[in-house]
Order: sequence, then structure tokens, then C-alpha cells
Amino acid sequence: MERRRRVRRLGIVTDTEHQAVDAARDQVLAMLTDRSGPFADAASWTAWRWNPAWPAPRLPRPPKAAQRVAPEGG
Repeated sequence: MERRRRVRRLGIVTDTEHQAVDAARDQVLAMLTDRSGPFADAASWTAWRWNPAWPAPRLPRPPKAAQRVAPEGG
């Protein structure tokens, strides 16, 4: 919980973005509970395998300004 407040306080995530992530999390948890959406067919998920020919996923680099943000008071 503290980490969430910290990233919002630092401006890394806006309140609107945070609320959107919370809403998406709630939707996914509901689909898991109901076994609906992409989670309806558990057999297809257990058969899924990563294709070794696919490139490894990479996260985008943060903007340089975000790398210099320091927490308040520290």
C-alpha cells in the first residue's frame, strides 16, 4: 500500500492511472472467479507454450526526467 502512495506522490503514476489499474485488476479477478473471458477454458491455458522463436519481451526505458526523481525529504 505504501509503495502505491509513493509512486503517486512522486508523479510516476497519476491518480487517474492508479484508479484505471485498480479497475482493471478488479475486472480480471472477477473473470477469474467466474471463469469467464479469456479464463473460461482452463484447458487451453494449460496447453499454452512459449514459442522459442519469439523475441523476449522488453520493457520501455523510462524518460530521463523520471530517472532523476528523488523522494521528498530524502
